[in-house]
Amino acid sequence: MSQTYHLTTPLNETDVTQLKVGDIVYLSGVIYTARDAAHKKLVDLLDAGESLPFEMKGAVIYFVGPTPPKPGDPIGSAGPTTSYRMDSYSPQLINEQGLKGMIGKGKRNQEVIDACVKSKAIYFGATGGAGALLARQIKSSEVVAYPELGPEAVRRLEVVDFPLTVINDTYGDDLYTIGRAKYEVFG
Repeated sequence: MSQTYHLTTPLNETDVTQLKVGDIVYLSGVIYTARDAAHKKLVDLLDAGESLPFEMKGAVIYFVGPTPPKPGDPIGSAGPTTSYRMDSYSPQLINEQGLKGMIGKGKRNQEVIDACVKSKAIYFGATGGAGALLARQIKSSEVVAYPELGPEAVRRLEVVDFPLTVINDTYGDDLYTIGRAKYEVFG
């Protein structure tokens, strides 16, 4: 049976090891945005022995490219993007830099799931198609790296009660696999 949690970033091992697939999390604090182009730049920095533009240890990265904000709003529509495009980068950020959470939509590959187990990290799902509603939980937005990427620049977001579902936990479980198995009919 799933449970509900209210967590604040940065996340630590105790925060994430209590979570199981299907749990609901209302996340508050600072999260960062990055899609595939930004991930490539981050990993290239690491490969060159350079520092990242934000502290990765305990961080949560939201896979999003928000739309421009309306006047007076901190951000435009901010729905999740498909996560598999970050699969080649995520294990390095988890295992070597201490990334504790990722937010997106869709399945992750086995290497990402294994990294979540090894280094105690979580993959959260955000509801696709609900970008305007999710944006209401974002209280501020500031570009912190790669402004040349436009909507895909790395942003520092302050969120309050950002609604998420645990998709991959620190035990190797996958909500997509478990959920589908519950409803498959074998004939």
